[in-house]
Amino acid sequence: MVKHMNGLRTFLEAPGARTFGAVWVGQLVSILGSAMTRFGLAIWVFTETGSVTQLALIVLASQVPALLVSPFVGALVDRWDRRVAMIVSDTGAAVGTLATLALIAAGRLEIWHLYVTLSFSGLFGAFQFPAYSAAVTMLIPKEHYARASGLVQLAGSLGRILAPAIAGTLVVTVGLGPLFAIDVVSYLVAVGILAFQRFPSAPPSERRGAGVRGLLLEAREGLSFVLERRGLLILMLSFVMVNFAFAFQGVLFIPLLLSLTTEQVAGVVASIGAVGITIGSLVLTAWGGPANKVLGVYVPIALMGAGLVLIGLRPALWLVIAGLLLMMTTHPVAGGSSQAIWQAKVPPELQGRVFAIRQVSAIAASPVAFLTAGLLADRVFEPLFTEGGFALATIFGSGAGRGTGFLFSCTGALAIAITMWAVRHPRIRGLEAEVADADAVVVG
Repeated sequence: MVKHMNGLRTFLEAPGARTFGAVWVGQLVSILGSAMTRFGLAIWVFTETGSVTQLALIVLASQVPALLVSPFVGALVDRWDRRVAMIVSDTGAAVGTLATLALIAAGRLEIWHLYVTLSFSGLFGAFQFPAYSAAVTMLIPKEHYARASGLVQLAGSLGRILAPAIAGTLVVTVGLGPLFAIDVVSYLVAVGILAFQRFPSAPPSERRGAGVRGLLLEAREGLSFVLERRGLLILMLSFVMVNFAFAFQGVLFIPLLLSLTTEQVAGVVASIGAVGITIGSLVLTAWGGPANKVLGVYVPIALMGAGLVLIGLRPALWLVIAGLLLMMTTHPVAGGSSQAIWQAKVPPELQGRVFAIRQVSAIAASPVAFLTAGLLADRVFEPLFTEGGFALATIFGSGAGRGTGFLFSCTGALAIAITMWAVRHPRIRGLEAEVADADAVVVG
């Protein structure tokens, strides 16, 4: 315990920690506003349409643009000051949110409008992960990467704790307008804080030409870096498969909760799940993560899969909460361990491009998963479990929401199977020793 507390104190006193802390506060505010909007919007869309597929398409609209532009985004992040890239991201997302707010205020918001505004916000949101991740590498010493990742995930969890409970109440009492207004203000706070910070400069990346061709050539360098290091490549591909499994719950969780309880209680349950991320993030920040980062990635993923199995097993709210807490508590350790591996292995001047490739690989599985989840829930398993006579209904229960619960358990089992395959792969077992660390120069 003393060792961990000394490590935490060293982290807080590190060069760049003050700047990291200020940026973290701004992003926390932004995350809170965006989380409220997402949760309230999911409830509104599902109650308006009654369609899981429609909800999946709305989620998809915010992610496909990021998938398309990420190769260019990574190259731009490596060219630009990472602070500027984050300001561009928050400002662009705010414009899309403001457009939606204007439609709500005019009483003219329709489902198709969300495809446009969410796509616009998603386009600029693509800058956020590569820029923020690369900035942390320059601000924080290598031995504290996992702790910094714990704090980044803590910001997300705090947003998830407060946002669903507030949004679930507001959306059924006063509508979407106040949620979007709060989100716009939260973006302004984040941009205002970034405007007064100064980030260390990464080593300059060599430009390969002007225009789109130059950006593509530079993006290819990031891809080549990953392809030449088989351990990192297999780590990334295993996450593509795991993300496919976990992406199902992004679409199915609200419908599952609404089949068991009210909108307000659904918000409270989602907040309880976020308590798990908070606990896991705080533990990771104090602990610094396991020495064996590979096990730190895959053991928690297996536990997250077990949580998904529990969520879908029976139509019982307490079981949903138990599975959600197991999944969310272990998530920060998996994410923090993975982030620490990538930040340590990738040279700072390449991190924008490599992290953009990671973003593409993470998002690429989502469109297929979202559409598959919606179609399987609406057209296959919900009818099977609702009509009765289906053999598996004796285990999972019958009625509304039980086909969705069955899909939760299936995706959890898939995540566990992927983990078992990955930890047995020799390139994964030897990753930390076989792939050399990059040197990162941290400037206070």
